[in-house]
Amino acid sequence: MTTSASAMKTRCLITGAGGFIGQALASALLAQPEVSHLILTDTTAPAHPASSNASKENGKPPSVHLHAADLTDGKHIQWLCDQEFDCIYLLHGIMSGQAESNLELGLNVNIDSVRRILDQLREKKPGVRLVFTSSTAVYGPPPDPDSVFSELTAPDPRSSYGAQKHIAETLVNDYSRRGLIDGRIVRLPTVTVRPGKPTGAASSFASGIFREPLSGEQSVLPVSKDLDLWVCSPRTVVKNLLLAKNIPTEKYDRKSRIVNLPGITISVQQMLDALKAVGGEKALGLVHEKKDEATQRIVEGWPTRLDTTKARGLGFVSDGPFERTLKEYIEDYTEGQH
Repeated sequence: MTTSASAMKTRCLITGAGGFIGQALASALLAQPEVSHLILTDTTAPAHPASSNASKENGKPPSVHLHAADLTDGKHIQWLCDQEFDCIYLLHGIMSGQAESNLELGLNVNIDSVRRILDQLREKKPGVRLVFTSSTAVYGPPPDPDSVFSELTAPDPRSSYGAQKHIAETLVNDYSRRGLIDGRIVRLPTVTVRPGKPTGAASSFASGIFREPLSGEQSVLPVSKDLDLWVCSPRTVVKNLLLAKNIPTEKYDRKSRIVNLPGITISVQQMLDALKAVGGEKALGLVHEKKDEATQRIVEGWPTRLDTTKARGLGFVSDGPFERTLKEYIEDYTEGQH
């Protein structure tokens, strides 16, 4: 593999491409001059991403292929890994709340499918560039509110989702150490505000308490207002996923491909204050508190302060003020631009 992805035409595959981040990433990739080919897959064929700013090669936009694939089925994985691509984003997964309530499904999707994909790649596409999205849920709860976590902090997950992500991280890291793939593991903050419907993630409320009220609908807050979260905006996470692909291999730590992506620490109360500042009293009044102990317990198990020195040294970008995130959401998803 070349050490400069931008110096060559790139063909990318995205799993989990039907989700919000997958669609946003696909749209951003279409605008990259080096991208000539996109393969998008999910359990049902993903929608064609927005491509108004797509780059063109010889007057033609990148080709886009949409496929339905069950990644718990070995035959589907074999077929997918036979396609032509030199970069793969593994975005598929069972989210935190659902992984906790359905252990078998979480194991099949979050571990077994990743292992099968990696084994197909090391045989059919050795050295392929791979970006794996992980989570700070691998860490477990902070020992005290001021604890700062880095990539050197030992994971101690307290949820099935965190444990499954940690196992998959270990596989990607080891396969990269052996030179079988060129992996990049990015631990995402909670991405908010997400458009669309609520998901199976325990953190789904972190989008719902903005998305629904800003549309004039009621929303439930299932956690305490003094709870802190580590978050980033959709625009920031997409920028960083693009960067993860393009950073030269030699710049990554040879011992570990894990990077904590930048975010900001914010309390639920501060998030509600931002909602009031942007949407007014009317929007704030549509948020109703209804404590859910299971959700509170899962989210309390995630770190809220992370050392992002490694990420910033690699060129990953930081987030802005949370009010700006809300204004970006309104601009991107409620004014007909997407």
